[in-house]
Amino acid sequence: MKRAVITGLGILSPIGNTVEEFRDSLRAGKHGFTLEPWFPGQSEETNVVARVKNFEAAPYIDKKEARRTDMVTQYAVYASKKALEDASTDFSDIDPYRRGVIIASGIGGIQTTEEQILNYHNKGNGRVSVFTIPMMIGNMAPGVVAIKTGFKGANYTIVSACASSTHAIGEAFRMIKHGYLDCAIAGGSEACSIGFAMAGFNNMHALTRSTDPDRASIPFDKERSGFVLGDGAGIVILEEYEHAKARGAKIYAEIAGYGATCDAFHETSPDPDGGAGAKAIELAVSEAMVPFSTINYCNAHGTSTKLNDSTETAALKKAFGDHAYKIAVNSTKSMTGHLLGAAGGLETVAVALQMKEGFVHPTVGLTVDDEECDLDCCKGGTREMKITGAISNSLGFGGHNAALCFLPVE
Repeated sequence: MKRAVITGLGILSPIGNTVEEFRDSLRAGKHGFTLEPWFPGQSEETNVVARVKNFEAAPYIDKKEARRTDMVTQYAVYASKKALEDASTDFSDIDPYRRGVIIASGIGGIQTTEEQILNYHNKGNGRVSVFTIPMMIGNMAPGVVAIKTGFKGANYTIVSACASSTHAIGEAFRMIKHGYLDCAIAGGSEACSIGFAMAGFNNMHALTRSTDPDRASIPFDKERSGFVLGDGAGIVILEEYEHAKARGAKIYAEIAGYGATCDAFHETSPDPDGGAGAKAIELAVSEAMVPFSTINYCNAHGTSTKLNDSTETAALKKAFGDHAYKIAVNSTKSMTGHLLGAAGGLETVAVALQMKEGFVHPTVGLTVDDEECDLDCCKGGTREMKITGAISNSLGFGGHNAALCFLPVE
């Protein structure tokens, strides 16, 4: 079996549009939440969002192309090209059919969908853009990335709600491990902080009820009331280890295990038992072939919803037993909000950075302890800490659970 290592990172997020900005925000515990209206005539009940700021698609997408490309694809192209730059190679020495692109999105081009449906109803069918279909379908992000990079291998989108990009990275890992690919661009992109989407989440009581950005996304806090919707992309370059070593690549971490399960319980609510989530973790650690005691850090799904955080706590206890209390558990969503299908990609970037640089960021905003979330949830400031093994969890509507196991490469 082959080994898959992370050799490039690309990020576009509410707390930074470069790896350096993102890392510095993680270390500083700086969130990216703003208070703003998201549709005309809204109530003041829910209006905290986590948007990408100061984004410019150039030089990766020109103005003409941008007009016929949804933001979800633009974000994916930007982060993918940044990840390749970070990897310091275009992989032209590898057969293009052994270079893959697996980029997930939970919703796809929803901005285009909303805009063109309004055009259809208000202006007639003749005013629906000829580019509507390629702009709205979720698979266009990896398709355009392939066009931009010349990667001709496996190319597709995974849609599994908020577990999407963790599944995408896990599948890319497996394709390298089993010899189908030598490298892959993998992760997720999402651009859905628009009134239509926010109204849907708000009306199902998934979004935070707080109007204070500092108390909006507070995973594991007893006063949590829902998540903050965020936009962005998180992309990693996965590369076969021997190839990376031969070219002297900078290696952030190894992905050594992947687990995927389903609650088979409810369309939107996690099974409070946490059993299926625990099984995904167990599968990931077992595939990595390390003792469970090796894991000392978990980047939690940690959405700041009542059920998610307590269920994930239960899953960690089931998977690790008493060792769960020795694991540092944080939530990057306490700073970035919830990027839905892109969340796992962004969080993989966060894990890789922390593992490489030896720190664990705080769960920002966590001040009021919850007896149902009684693990070490990284209350307080950033910790300087050697990560010997890490888990990143993602849970999605539909009962999807995905977990990745990371190991350091000395």
